[in-house]
Amino acid sequence: MTGALAELVARARADDIALHSLEATLDGCVIASAAPAHASVHTPHRMYSVAKSLTGLVVLALAEEGRIDLDDPIARFFPEAGSVPRLTAETRIRDVLAMRGPHARTTYREEEGDWLASYFRVAPTHRAGTLFTYDTSGSYALSALVERVERAPLEDVFRARIFAPLGAGRGMRVLTGPEGIGHGGSGLICTPRDLLTIATEVTAGGGRAFAPSVVRQALARASDAATQTWGGSLRAGYGAQIWLPPGGGWMMFGLGGQVAFGDPARGLVLVVTANAQACQSGDQRLAGLVRDAARELDPADPAPALEWPAPAHDPARAVPGAGAWGRIAGEGAPGVIRAALGRERAEIEAGELRLDVPLGVPAPVEVAGLGRGVATAGWSGPGVLDVVVDISADDIARLRARFVATADGLLTVQAQGFGPAVGRAHTWVGTFRPDAQAG
Repeated sequence: MTGALAELVARARADDIALHSLEATLDGCVIASAAPAHASVHTPHRMYSVAKSLTGLVVLALAEEGRIDLDDPIARFFPEAGSVPRLTAETRIRDVLAMRGPHARTTYREEEGDWLASYFRVAPTHRAGTLFTYDTSGSYALSALVERVERAPLEDVFRARIFAPLGAGRGMRVLTGPEGIGHGGSGLICTPRDLLTIATEVTAGGGRAFAPSVVRQALARASDAATQTWGGSLRAGYGAQIWLPPGGGWMMFGLGGQVAFGDPARGLVLVVTANAQACQSGDQRLAGLVRDAARELDPADPAPALEWPAPAHDPARAVPGAGAWGRIAGEGAPGVIRAALGRERAEIEAGELRLDVPLGVPAPVEVAGLGRGVATAGWSGPGVLDVVVDISADDIARLRARFVATADGLLTVQAQGFGPAVGRAHTWVGTFRPDAQAG
């Protein structure tokens, strides 16, 4: 199969990027739709920073209605912050929308509370309105602003203002920060089809959920993003919480490869959800691939099939074994692992990795602490069993493990974990011998 979408899928696969969905519309009509086994365009998916774009659209709508002024200092809406640094006090709502706030980076830490307070407490590094600095705490402050003006949770605001008018939003949620504020910087969960519907509305210039003037403001270039170090598709410009790639069009972009690209000149939208976290800068690479595919897309091209990145599987390469193995060397490795490694199935208890899966075919799994996912595994080389788990729950994560069985009975394991919810216990390496021999 040839065509821009097939090329996108092939290049993503080569970079070990798992595509969870792919859809496109032309003039509002779906022209391509695909998802791999055990996934669907109608299954809720974490969209991460795509939430910023929706928050920005709501803020612009509130300004259009005269309920706020974009030149208002954002601190004015949070009197409980008390006395704030002068450069923060001068920061306007429009500065925060354009990622031209006063901080060089996000002010809060995920594991700590008071995310909102941190925005007004942490010392500014420069004058707002002068530099592009990507700051999720600014987007979180915009979320809090929306909730105060609307006197409603952000999730309810999104539902009433965006999803309901578009006939979308079944299963939509907005995760909250530690203070209970809707996380409009990263907390959106909705279906890929919902995102496609919203992106199609933006590309059409609004009219159903958004006033055309709001869409025009959202897509107007407000920042030069050339000084940040991300991929080329994310360095040309920025509107109101929306990226403006070189060569035209717009982009919503979320951690791990959640991408919506719109080309108003062609009436074309391409939406991809993914897990690119096992590839360094994979999500930024994928953003470029989506942009390029959208520009070269022939509406007559068929949608390519999507498959999970999977190890090769040849039962003839298997070195079957079952039992317990004790650690004789390692870094972060558990003391004992248990496994039953067969030619067509593997049952594994190795630290945080606990699976019972068939080999050579994708299988749905549930991983403790991370949630639902899909596992693929296979004997990829002589005595080498590779396991890959893609998690798609409240967080997107990837677990990988390689088991190498040698003729002397030893088992060497490398485990890797990728994603914001993955802890150190998922990443380790060690060599083990049958437990009866362990000293």
